[in-house]
Amino acid sequence: MTQTMFTNELARSAALAALASLPISDPLEPGVASNDPDQLRFDGVAVTARFTGGCSGEVLIAVERALADALQNSPLGALDVSAALTPALTAAAGVAGTVQIGPGQALEPATALAALLGKPGAQAVPLLYQGMPRALVGIVVTAEPTATGPQAPHYPSPEELRATGPSGAPAARTSLRTGLDLLRDVSMEVTAQIGSTRMTISELLSLNEGAVVELDRAAGAPADLLVNGHLIARGEVVVIDENFALRIVEIVADDPVPARS
Repeated sequence: MTQTMFTNELARSAALAALASLPISDPLEPGVASNDPDQLRFDGVAVTARFTGGCSGEVLIAVERALADALQNSPLGALDVSAALTPALTAAAGVAGTVQIGPGQALEPATALAALLGKPGAQAVPLLYQGMPRALVGIVVTAEPTATGPQAPHYPSPEELRATGPSGAPAARTSLRTGLDLLRDVSMEVTAQIGSTRMTISELLSLNEGAVVELDRAAGAPADLLVNGHLIARGEVVVIDENFALRIVEIVADDPVPARS
């Protein structure tokens, strides 16, 4: 297998691995792998991260701008696009072996692609829905593992990019979905909170095994269900198959917006 065939197959494998974790419900199909930015023009937001382990390298995932905008304007507050794409980044990097992925950095796709595809062996694959790109997955792998842990990659400045020529026009948007429809497949951390309290540092330092911390919640009162720090429901703590669970008893509606006089 030639080096070009190997990198093309690696990029395609990374794209297929990322598909299952992308927050896009429409069925996507991988397109043709390429290292030509002119063939990979895309309007959206890209997240890139480095990985280390048995080998080191860099992985990139770009999604359409409508999804990034929906994350920023979520009813639960602004959601981090890097966090939303971390499962897909991890899956894509995993095709290179056992690796540890570093923090992601969100950038314009033209900037991220120029940095990634400028490295030897880098390839990117568009993910298509009805023939139009809805996402991109790119990867580059180096043979030598790095001695230090993964770090956020460095990218050229806009002045440096302009010096190398135009980056290309953005592709047309293909999704007509807006708002919550674009967020239905985004994974989020949900937290159940039975109560809280405030303590001084001296009180915290005096804690030991067997100490009791009193919370601001009466016994039998419902626990709070939080998503992204926002209260969305209350419920009763129950046990199912030796695991704690929360039975929802109240959905907390958003506070109504006061009418302007």
